[in-house]
Amino acid sequence: MREPAFWYRPASWKSHLLKPLAALYGAAAAFRLTREGLKAGIPVLCVGNYHGGGAGKTPTVLALAGLLRELGETPVVLSRGYRGKLRGPVRVDASRHNAADVGDEPLMLSSIVPVVVSRDRADGVALAKSLAATVIVMDDGFQNPAIAKDASLIVIDSRRGVGNAQVMPAGPLRAPLPEQIARTDALIVIGDGDAAAGVAAAVAAQGKPVLAAHFRPHESSLAALRGKPALAFAGIGDPARFFATLRGSGVDVARTRVFADHHPLAQAEIDSLVADARRERLTLVTTEKDLARLRNAGELPDWACEVVPFRVTLEFDDAAALRRCVTAQLYEARQKRFERDN
Repeated sequence: MREPAFWYRPASWKSHLLKPLAALYGAAAAFRLTREGLKAGIPVLCVGNYHGGGAGKTPTVLALAGLLRELGETPVVLSRGYRGKLRGPVRVDASRHNAADVGDEPLMLSSIVPVVVSRDRADGVALAKSLAATVIVMDDGFQNPAIAKDASLIVIDSRRGVGNAQVMPAGPLRAPLPEQIARTDALIVIGDGDAAAGVAAAVAAQGKPVLAAHFRPHESSLAALRGKPALAFAGIGDPARFFATLRGSGVDVARTRVFADHHPLAQAEIDSLVADARRERLTLVTTEKDLARLRNAGELPDWACEVVPFRVTLEFDDAAALRRCVTAQLYEARQKRFERDN
């Protein structure tokens, strides 16, 4: 589904009418946050967000996995495999799985870091540990109590923030904001906007770190698009951010096409994209996540080989602060287990 536009407007009669339902949903979600989850036996770091839709979790997971490897850890990503048909637990293998099997984000991540998909996240812990994991990185699942988290790193987009700050269905929040902030161990603010300033101040007031980060495009993607007008398409949580990143990187975005988050392209949609691009002499460009949905057993169809994947890396303004934060959380998690076991 696409997010309702009124979620990101300051006041709306639609939001007001839905507040009774939001109150019921919020109460149930807040109660779930208090439940005790399975203790994995190794540190569990969760990368999540406060609201539905995209915020930059996948690039954050990749950045965190890279840092953990630098620290000598063996991270394994644990995902629910949203929109995938396999319940798991199963290790994602891009040579035999596609997005319809395991979900687009796990498929994309699996080329860089081991990924376990399990509809029941608790069932995925044993498989992750069998892969010699020293740390489990949860991709999403902040509001899910199935697994006890040693640290929750929350990602927020600086331009959108938390919208109207209402709980679903009146707004985008997955649970009441104060309860979510109370369980936040670090906040990662992506971009240069100011819509997340209030949330950042609340997290900082708890003595928790607030880390600023930005997307840096890969030079290979920029080189492939330099001097070429583009038709950009995306089926992600926040397509507007993707288009803005393209334009901010100097890409000439002549046309855009928006699909629902995780949308699998139908043949008619593919034909339309290709025809429009050829007729107007435009270069097709999309996100790595969207391109992952086009792969089948690791291969792209012929038409998609001409699509430029716009690769980005999440860079932190203060990389040392991120390292200190993660190191401290790992130490604290292991110290607590040592004290409990002895």
